[in-house]
Amino acid sequence: MNINYPFQIDHRGRTTQASDEDHIRQLIEQVLFTAPGERVNRPTFGSGLMQLVFAPNSDALAAATQFSVQSALQQWLGDLIQVDDLRVVTKDSTLLVQVQYVVRRTQEQKVTQFSREIG
Repeated sequence: MNINYPFQIDHRGRTTQASDEDHIRQLIEQVLFTAPGERVNRPTFGSGLMQLVFAPNSDALAAATQFSVQSALQQWLGDLIQVDDLRVVTKDSTLLVQVQYVVRRTQEQKVTQFSREIG
């Protein structure tokens, strides 16, 4: 049983469940958009992606961002997924993150995209 994120109660008053595919997508989202230090019992959890967005744009920053985010995904979800490609783009006031990965249990390849308003 996978608990849906964000936590919700369904029409029967029970915890909403997520499919395996949705659960992995939700886990990726949590790693991407959680800042290290934000979780009390897991101070190193997260990627710091949102803090990197506000640094001056450069090729070095883009490389550092990709490395940082891929490392966080590997550290926290490496037993569930293998990240094949990661793209982080800012467009106007929106951060777009595309993750291409393989689900280790099924060897199924997936591509998922996330977006967040910044600023």
